[in-house]
Amino acid sequence: MIIRKHKNANVEKIIAHKNGKTNLSHRIKQICFTFAANLMYSMSTFNDFDINKQLRMAIDELAFTQPTAIQEKAFPVVRSGRDIVGIAPTGTGKTLAYMLPILADLKFSKQVNPRILIMVPTRELVLQLVENIEAYTQYMSIRTLGIFGGVNINNQMMEVAQGCDILVATPGRLYDLVINRAVQFVSIKKLVVDEVDVMLDLGFRFQLQNIFDLLPEKRQNIMFSATMTEEVEELINDFFVMPENVSVAISGEPLKSIEQCSYNVPNFKTKVNLLTDLLIDKQTYSKVLVFTSNKKQADRLFESLEMIYGSQMCIIHGNKSQNYRIRSVQEFDSGEKRILIATDVMARGIDFDKITHVINFDVPAYPENYIHRIGRTGRADHEGKSVLFFTDKEKEAKQEIEALMQFEVPVLELPEDLDISNELVPEERTRVKQSKNRKEVIEERGASFHEKKEKNKKTNLGGSYKRKLAEKYKKPKSRGDKNINRKKKRR
Repeated sequence: MIIRKHKNANVEKIIAHKNGKTNLSHRIKQICFTFAANLMYSMSTFNDFDINKQLRMAIDELAFTQPTAIQEKAFPVVRSGRDIVGIAPTGTGKTLAYMLPILADLKFSKQVNPRILIMVPTRELVLQLVENIEAYTQYMSIRTLGIFGGVNINNQMMEVAQGCDILVATPGRLYDLVINRAVQFVSIKKLVVDEVDVMLDLGFRFQLQNIFDLLPEKRQNIMFSATMTEEVEELINDFFVMPENVSVAISGEPLKSIEQCSYNVPNFKTKVNLLTDLLIDKQTYSKVLVFTSNKKQADRLFESLEMIYGSQMCIIHGNKSQNYRIRSVQEFDSGEKRILIATDVMARGIDFDKITHVINFDVPAYPENYIHRIGRTGRADHEGKSVLFFTDKEKEAKQEIEALMQFEVPVLELPEDLDISNELVPEERTRVKQSKNRKEVIEERGASFHEKKEKNKKTNLGGSYKRKLAEKYKKPKSRGDKNINRKKKRR
């Protein structure tokens, strides 16, 4: 598929300890490193980066001019060879932030085993990342390969055997290939874990830990994420060595380029009617990403809109086949389809070109997911718009989002001509438990039930010995008094 380049950076330790004391010369080097890093932070264009001519030509051709904050701060740290944890909101260019310094050091090689391992949570991210790397390395002799589940593993084993420099993979399929001894980690010098919080949410913790244990100890660990959770921090503490933390903004900070609004809608059917009315304006809503809370809701919404917008719409979630998902992404990204219905799995990392609107059909269960959803629009200095539909039951979740962002999402009035539906979907209906009278319940039970019930009514009187003693002596006697009672009887 594609390839990238990487160089094994021999990084001199900044601080050396000798006889329990810090070496002064190393402290001076540390100060110099900090000073150099601060100079890098003040860069204004990509021309100021220390990269090779081939990589610079590709950057210029992609029309990248000014680096983002995360790209400026991450470049010197990744280039130094130190472990790094980068935290930045979605849409701020995290991919280029770690790829640019990696590619700047990656040299041509004919070896079979990969030198760079990049793990991402979803198949779509693998395809997108491979495509990005191919664009970055169009003037470089770098081989990049993407592997993921849902396709024939034997074909992927054959592709891996042909050799690559950069291996991009989902944890599940990568672990399968490792078990089959199709992938060797002996040459891995840099490990990149992108969107690690999503991987943990998707249940990849077991695969990640086992893959980490199999990797060479001498490697650079690079982790990027939009959020920092307790699970992520625990993973960092277990496998990273004094990582440098690079953070440019809190995860809950709303992007300034996104205009947000919301509608208080009574139920699912009315939400469908409102969405139908909004999408009529093709010029304004030219490229719309609609998020739902789960796969069932996504399918239900797709079926509700299919008669009107079927030819303009596609859907993607975990239950769809691999080919279907890839085709949906391609059709939406190219503009062939202007509406994409998706679950939160699509809210992370996927970069579509110029999305005009993100519509939150449901309020996400986790407030931070709202940030990731709306981050699909308003990217690369383009303005975007976000619309949130919420019911009375979802008001509390909306308030949690606003508390996280420290921003109150404006509530707009519903259109006067909107068809307000009274029809409820099963999840919205109040569940009334129809109680039966006791007689009817008893009549439905079998004979064995009544027999056991009568038996359970009896009082446990203890063993026969106790009962006989209680009858003779008018009170219970313990077994220890047995001999005394016998003597009394003989007399």
